[in-house]
Amino acid sequence: MEFQTLKVALTGQVASIELNRPERANAMELAMWLELREAMRWLDETAAARVGVISGAGKHFTAGIDLGMLAGMQAQIKDDCDGRSREKLRRVILDLQDTLSSIERCRKPVIAAIHGACVGGGIDLICACDLRYCSADAFFSVKEIDVGLTADVGTLQRLPRLIGEGAARELAYTGRKLGGAEAKELRLVNQCYADREALMAAMRELAGQIAAKPPLALRGCKEMITYARDHSVADGLNYIATWNAAMLLSTDLDEALAAGREKRAPKFRD
Repeated sequence: MEFQTLKVALTGQVASIELNRPERANAMELAMWLELREAMRWLDETAAARVGVISGAGKHFTAGIDLGMLAGMQAQIKDDCDGRSREKLRRVILDLQDTLSSIERCRKPVIAAIHGACVGGGIDLICACDLRYCSADAFFSVKEIDVGLTADVGTLQRLPRLIGEGAARELAYTGRKLGGAEAKELRLVNQCYADREALMAAMRELAGQIAAKPPLALRGCKEMITYARDHSVADGLNYIATWNAAMLLSTDLDEALAAGREKRAPKFRD
């Protein structure tokens, strides 16, 4: 697929999705929001792609939502009727939410590899990813408060579940910068690497390890963990029982057992 604001490639079984507006610090204009959803649909539907890695070109991961996009929104929602204008704005917000929720909907694991700035909409983006890793130069900020906005595309819903309510409230209320080392302490990221090169090398290795696992079981893990986050333990147990009743007896299981008996690396179908 061809994109204006993303650079997408498939190397082996790992898809790289790079935010590609380096001259604007990868500020998220409307096209980027929409293309992220298309990229997630492509990742989900491409059998050969088993894992996705989202990164940013240039000096920063992303500066967040493009302020020019916010300014243009006034014209987009203009209407003589105030009620209809507000309805249009609500639909715009819901659609932007959906572009990042597409990362959760994608059946394949998605890893965020963060360097430099990750602010505003960037926090919304990474919180929707399965795993997050950063370099030591990375910094994070729930910046919306400083421009008079309440973050509305997923940060306030997902961040507290990642780092706890108290820490999330502090970041949302103050907009302060959170460095890479502190992000690791707060469990926003799983690991903080010395520099971008070390980060990307580690992500290639990690993504390769994940891609080598049984695809059907991997997709089940993502489905179940996300479901359990939003439901009771009893609901989660009931769902996994139903899932495995349908998916457990697969060729992936046969291959894993055969590889174990024959003391060789398993080879799973896409």
